[in-house]
Amino acid sequence: MSEKNNAKGSFEEILIDDGFFVLKIQNDDAHMQKVTREIDSSYIQFHFCSKGSAKFIFNDGRYALEVPEEGSLLLYNTQLDLPLNLELNPNSWLVSVVMTIRKFHSLFSKEASYIPFLSKDNTDKKYYSQEAFNPAIAVILSQMMNYNLHPSIKELYIKGKVYELIALYFNKNEDADIEQCPFLVDEDNVRRIRNAKEIIISRMAEPPTLTELSEEIGLSLKKLKEGFKQIYGDSVFSFLFDYKMDYARKMLESGQHNVNEVGLKVGYSTSSHFIAAFKKKYGTTPKKYLMSLAG
Repeated sequence: MSEKNNAKGSFEEILIDDGFFVLKIQNDDAHMQKVTREIDSSYIQFHFCSKGSAKFIFNDGRYALEVPEEGSLLLYNTQLDLPLNLELNPNSWLVSVVMTIRKFHSLFSKEASYIPFLSKDNTDKKYYSQEAFNPAIAVILSQMMNYNLHPSIKELYIKGKVYELIALYFNKNEDADIEQCPFLVDEDNVRRIRNAKEIIISRMAEPPTLTELSEEIGLSLKKLKEGFKQIYGDSVFSFLFDYKMDYARKMLESGQHNVNEVGLKVGYSTSSHFIAAFKKKYGTTPKKYLMSLAG
């Protein structure tokens, strides 16, 4: 297990097995973070964005793929190296699982032909797939990002979670016996907490109190607080504050709204309160921020 902190970005790399590793990449900063790592054509890559968003750059910047929050990206190309060239947006988290194609094939039985690129026809082709992931995967990703374990068993814990993650990623059987799903309770809670996130965003100018929010989504206050922190890495109102400031910044950048209008839109009845909040987040006033862009 190694932690990298250099000019190319910061991430934790965990070796699972020969030719099989995991990257945990967190950008808790207010600035975009670039992360690069060599990955050759013998590897298949799975990327999961559990918070924020990321952009993967290819061909020296000529091509890019966006991965939104709660989105995944699967990549492999046996003819071409696909080095990791990642732009991770502010307050974004990404888990990447990278393994050799040989290792990947060894995980599945001969009956796994329903996975498109395991077929003989596709062995020499390139393949990529973008899709949203389900709440069960969201739970595993949050467990991988937030664990409090003795150092001696961290690698074992992560190893187990990675196998679970890959298994759930390929579990395409919609008729699976729901009674056997160990994440049933968690999945339901995750859906409710996602709903809470959507509610506070849609009503950011006049958000409900935590008590009102917990009643609306049908989850106890304790589970709302704990679950929101686990999935989104922040408390409800800290998350909302960051979202509002990001929204306000983009509105200001559009040049179509003045400071008063932007403040009202994100829930500040006076411009002085909005300016103080903006300065707390970005270290400068809205006016000075716009002047710096113009310069």
